[in-house]
Amino acid sequence: MNVFWFIPTHGDSRYLGTSRGARAADSDYFNQIAVAADTLGYDGVLLPTGRSCEDAWVVASSLIAATKRLKFLVAVRPGLSSPGLAARMASTFDRLSNGRLLINVVTGGDVVELEGDGLFVDHDTRYEITDEFLHIWRKLLSASHKKESIDFNGKHLVSKGGKVLYPPVQNPHPPLWFGGSSPAAHELAGEHIDTYLTWGEPPEAVAAKIADVRARAAAHGREIKFGIRFHVIVRETEEEAWAAADKLISRLTDETVSRAQTSFSKMDSEGQRRMAALHGGKIGSREELEVYPNVWAGVGLVRGGAGTALVGSPEQVVERMNEYAALGVDTFILSGYPHLEESYRFAELVFPLLDRKVKVSNGPLSGPFGEIIGNHHVPEAVSAS
Repeated sequence: MNVFWFIPTHGDSRYLGTSRGARAADSDYFNQIAVAADTLGYDGVLLPTGRSCEDAWVVASSLIAATKRLKFLVAVRPGLSSPGLAARMASTFDRLSNGRLLINVVTGGDVVELEGDGLFVDHDTRYEITDEFLHIWRKLLSASHKKESIDFNGKHLVSKGGKVLYPPVQNPHPPLWFGGSSPAAHELAGEHIDTYLTWGEPPEAVAAKIADVRARAAAHGREIKFGIRFHVIVRETEEEAWAAADKLISRLTDETVSRAQTSFSKMDSEGQRRMAALHGGKIGSREELEVYPNVWAGVGLVRGGAGTALVGSPEQVVERMNEYAALGVDTFILSGYPHLEESYRFAELVFPLLDRKVKVSNGPLSGPFGEIIGNHHVPEAVSAS
């Protein structure tokens, strides 16, 4: 099981929808979270993309030297950048980080934002562009290891004599990750993608997605991995966790939720529509927002994209994670508010209960853990359970 954390380049807070308890999205804070994730044993971090965020490539590049083993899941935006430029950026980042780059292919679903960036095409045309983009991108980086050039002549994109002179560390190219809920997105994933990502929906819905994408990949003679994107609110007891969930949205107003949902309704993203359907756009009780045991839709009231959280005790969160893992999910991309403290809380409470490859070694400086008692006594070691 792989576990990623999140760099909140669009800001962070203790309360959703308000500036109370908010934190500036700045370099120092991003570094704190990245170093925490690296030292705590997370496998990687996701950096979001869009006009509400600081640029993912610039931020991720600034974190390379601050980390040692952490992987970076960074977005390419077909239709907004050329495949040649994106390929060179990917290769350079992969080389400078010594093979720690993962590519998040983001076609985009916010029409208003896309038009602001100069892309005026409909939903399915965006996926046509993404398909051609990935054909060129993959060919360029694969050919770079052989010092060759490529040609491609598509409906939307053309490359004549395209070449990347500095090949990436990862051969043939950094792995491709992607999320999308429409049939066009599933078909694209089946043909091109290494790991398909879904937002956190109830297991039955996730299982249906996995089955469809897996079948489409098999039709192309390929196998594909699966990941899921959740927020997480874990506390030592279930009661504490649900109290924290209620507190997170305790300062939301109906007006704030309405403004957010009006904005989301202008998108043509099938995934965003599915997120909105889980909560109905209204502030509700736990019973109304808990869409499956320990799966809570409260975050999606005002946050676009991933809008659900795993909520519960460490044992309950692990039980849900194992349930999704049984469907075929092997990577969990998680986040929590605020992201620095919650990265520690999740690692301390949940990591000891998970079957993971990553074992954090503190080298010769390991232990004692905890404050020395009475200047002489080392605290007794206890298991997380």
